[in-house]
Amino acid sequence: MRVLGIETTCDETAAAIVEVTRSGEAKILSNEVLSQIAAHAAFGGVVPEIAARAHVEAIDRIVGSAFERAGLKPADIDAVAAAAGPGLVGGVMVGLTTGKAIALVTGKPFIAINHLEAHALTARLTDDLAFPYLLLLVSGGHTQLLAVRGVGDYLKLGGTIDDAVGEAFDKIAKMLGLAYPGGPSVEREAEKGDPERFDFPRPMSGRPNPDFSLSGLKTAVRLVAERIAPLSDRDVADLCASFQAAVVDVMVDRTRAGLRACRAAGITPSALVVAGGVAANQPIRRGLTRLATEAGLPMVAPPVALCGDNGAMIAWAGLERLRLGLIDDMSAVARPRWPLDELRPQDLVPQDLAPRDAKAGE
Repeated sequence: MRVLGIETTCDETAAAIVEVTRSGEAKILSNEVLSQIAAHAAFGGVVPEIAARAHVEAIDRIVGSAFERAGLKPADIDAVAAAAGPGLVGGVMVGLTTGKAIALVTGKPFIAINHLEAHALTARLTDDLAFPYLLLLVSGGHTQLLAVRGVGDYLKLGGTIDDAVGEAFDKIAKMLGLAYPGGPSVEREAEKGDPERFDFPRPMSGRPNPDFSLSGLKTAVRLVAERIAPLSDRDVADLCASFQAAVVDVMVDRTRAGLRACRAAGITPSALVVAGGVAANQPIRRGLTRLATEAGLPMVAPPVALCGDNGAMIAWAGLERLRLGLIDDMSAVARPRWPLDELRPQDLVPQDLAPRDAKAGE
């Protein structure tokens, strides 16, 4: 069983083909990603209009490369999956429309994927993880803790009440004059700095509800930077190191609260999982690994190449849904907002998986 996955929710144009063999082994046959970082770097963040235009220009080439790399033709796949949100709606529409077109032409089932669900299920692609598990989803736009009970079955335990963690990294980087994207830039500077020089706050630490807050920490960094300006290279490195150390402590403390909330809800997780773009941050991974060891759980994080937006995670989510008979029709729309816990299992109705006549959709 093979699925083409298309991802265009932000600033990566991506397409991939993932296969599940008869023995149940998952294989990534191709995973093509074209980043738009250079196009947005001068603005210090993603410009939606530029992103959408870049997706239009690249999508056909990237999808073609995914088929070529896999050694397959469109007729060789079993379904087409495309991210339908959440994300920048202009970009989402490009991938969604492309996916629908390929499905119509080939007569294959179409599956509209929640981008966050794709991140949530990546651990099952890479580690064959059993449900349920506790997920810390951390990216530029999202910071939340969820109990992943099954495909389409997510219990939100907590989330950020202001900035997402990736957003905070980006804002700190911009404040300190570092390159976009901010997460990798801050992490690189932090490696050279003293994490104990500045005693930044750990917002929400110790509270029983597993929510997050990053805006106060971001403000604290700004106030210190303004007080000691002009900043030397050492100051910047120490600010990054101290900020990152605070973020790690917050992630660990809040995830510990999430574990308690998960078990209080009667759910025994099989693992602690971190996913999303910020999951590539090595100090955060190490902090969560220590927490998982303390809790007697394995800690699962995707390979760095699968932390950011990519087509393989969309294709895998499509495979998970296809195996359950969960497909969509051509009425699926692009959704700028699509909370993961809105995917209610009682709303998931299996449909006929027989290939459609391509002409029937004309």
